[in-house]
Amino acid sequence: MTSVQSSTRLPCGNRVLDLAHAHVMGILNVTPDSFSDGGRFSQLDAALRHAEAMVAAGATLIDVGGESTRPGARAVSPTEELERVAPIVERIHRELDVIISVDTSTPAVMRETARLGAGLINDVRSLQRDGALDAAADTGLPVCLMHMLGEPGTMQNDPHYDDVTREVGEFLVARLGQCAAVGIPAERIILDPGFGFAKTLAHNLSLFKHMEALHALGRPLLVGVSRKSMIGNALGRPVGERLYGGLALAALALGKGARILRVHDVAETMDVVRMIAAVDSAE
Repeated sequence: MTSVQSSTRLPCGNRVLDLAHAHVMGILNVTPDSFSDGGRFSQLDAALRHAEAMVAAGATLIDVGGESTRPGARAVSPTEELERVAPIVERIHRELDVIISVDTSTPAVMRETARLGAGLINDVRSLQRDGALDAAADTGLPVCLMHMLGEPGTMQNDPHYDDVTREVGEFLVARLGQCAAVGIPAERIILDPGFGFAKTLAHNLSLFKHMEALHALGRPLLVGVSRKSMIGNALGRPVGERLYGGLALAALALGKGARILRVHDVAETMDVVRMIAAVDSAE
């Protein structure tokens, strides 16, 4: 693995994210079928109120998604995804002081939401859809690249790794190279190990344990484990009872150097972030 050193200040449209310290990214799914909150925020006013509440609780980024990527999720058309996402991106940009991340793999959605005020592209497919690399490059926005094998509908069909941490790192190095080839420099990239995507519980736990190895890539890490099945499978908890396991993983992720925590429960996670910061700043 190679290492890239750069400034901690990441330009995100008309705002700057200072990655010298940790941030909380609030999840805003404007879909009818997301695994945890499907349908709750598919109406514009409800979505905006939820975004407001997450910003008030301390989120510095809001991640807007219009296509569910849970295992077995159905694909949506670019038009349908854009109809879900564009209005809320436009409203958040107009009304809230927050960086808007758009959780999308679709080139048309990347281009249009960038025009409407998005500050970050968060792509679970690592810009592998046709045209996504060029679209992301054209927006000039930073990109979060995530590790996943296959597609959401089939990704949990017996995934195999000889060394999950090494193979995740190699995949991300290859994607960094593809980005560089179209003019997206490493300084504009965040990396996501992809917990819960094409990984068994054993894979997820091992990858989390050895996450520090990914710092060799020299890019900030985003960790998204909120309410995921790795918590449910480890603790025997349904989706609605995974908060405490998620907070434990949030604390562990910060200790392992993660800079962005992508979560549903912003206020609770902010307590974790602030408490760790208070201890770290003590004499």
